[in-house]
Amino acid sequence: MSVDTVSLTGWGRTAPTAALRFRPRSYEEAAATVRGCGPRGSIARGLGRAHGDAAQNAGGSVLDMTALNRVRTIDAGTGTVVCDAGVSLHRLMEVLLPLGWFVPVTPTTRYVTVGGAIGADIHGHNQHVSGSFSRHVQELELLTAGGEIRTVRSGTSLFDATAGGLGLTGVILSATLRCHRVTSSWMSVDTERAVDLDDLLERLCAGDHRYRYSAAWIDLRARGRATGRSVLTRGEHVPRYALPARARRTPLAFRPGPLPTAPALVPEALLGGTPAALFNEVRYRGAPRYRIGELQRLAAFFHPLDGLPQWSRAHGRAGSVRYQFVVGHGREEALRRIVHRLSRRRCPSSNAVLKRFGTGDPGWLSFPVPGWTLALDLPAALPGLARFLDSLDEEVAAAGGRVCLAKDSRLRPELLAAMYPRLADFRSLRAELDPDGAFRSDLSRRLSL
Repeated sequence: MSVDTVSLTGWGRTAPTAALRFRPRSYEEAAATVRGCGPRGSIARGLGRAHGDAAQNAGGSVLDMTALNRVRTIDAGTGTVVCDAGVSLHRLMEVLLPLGWFVPVTPTTRYVTVGGAIGADIHGHNQHVSGSFSRHVQELELLTAGGEIRTVRSGTSLFDATAGGLGLTGVILSATLRCHRVTSSWMSVDTERAVDLDDLLERLCAGDHRYRYSAAWIDLRARGRATGRSVLTRGEHVPRYALPARARRTPLAFRPGPLPTAPALVPEALLGGTPAALFNEVRYRGAPRYRIGELQRLAAFFHPLDGLPQWSRAHGRAGSVRYQFVVGHGREEALRRIVHRLSRRRCPSSNAVLKRFGTGDPGWLSFPVPGWTLALDLPAALPGLARFLDSLDEEVAAAGGRVCLAKDSRLRPELLAAMYPRLADFRSLRAELDPDGAFRSDLSRRLSL
């Protein structure tokens, strides 16, 4: 097992902290690391795609789980997979697609480990019909604070605390997943433009039930009557029989295809209002008013930014803040107020996405609840950003909503209980399961989890 001291950040590259990094290659090595972690505790880390500080541990230990990456068994008849927690969704796609299966939930990057997907209880464009990732987990193996490996099944309190629990109940070692049947690696994509936020919400309410995947890019630079104008993209897996003749020869081929490498850092001058406004204008005007049935590869539809290996550097040297919140159905006025505030502030965000959530899952700290979610990236160096986002937090909490902890890097702890009603249960279970605090992170200290 290799060990080194490193400075780590989340994907947003803010607030770096140093920790002792261990790379266990067996469950026994992982258990030994947890037992000897010292007073600052330990936390598991996958591929580092969490935007905030959930996988950092200043002055403590971090377990890099990426060497535990075996796909153990696949039942090609049922789509059930047993794999180590360090297996990436990219790797699962490579082995599952030729067998006619696809991961049940994927975020906008496929470079996420299975352990990270459970710990963050990730959601994707199909949350409104498929829920979040942990809904498709039958059971998992969890390394607890005392070095014991426990089998944790769906429907138990420990499972619900671990799903979305950000690694604070223990180290996920493996999981048994149920996957989604497909007959090709192509998507049929429908695209339409919405002239403002109300138009977008109406389109989502009227048509989302007909699609497995749905999300809208929203122009937060638009103002006045165009506030909230959007490009709505929805898709379905294409059955093999509906493919063109040439594509039917290799219907399940997985060919992500890299894009040209992004610059190491985008010049600060290109991060301001005018370039962002121009980019958004071109993106909106360049989208079709209405187009149905466009064929796209899986990677192009789900993970367009994965072809840019350094896209996390797009917001300059100071890094970026990923802000995502959800407010419930019937709270559309709060959503409108927040979008109008973002628009008036001329926030330089070119990657804002609005989705409609369906039924949430039972994870005590899982993010999705039925309603509307908006996610956006902002330059961390933006003047007054912390104060502005604090005020948005208060508005979200007052509307009965919540922010996404897996992407958070700056939420104030006093708002947490209002956003997550099962917080007391989570803290109580943690205190019972891990009384000496073997599992800690920068996020857990910041939010007193």
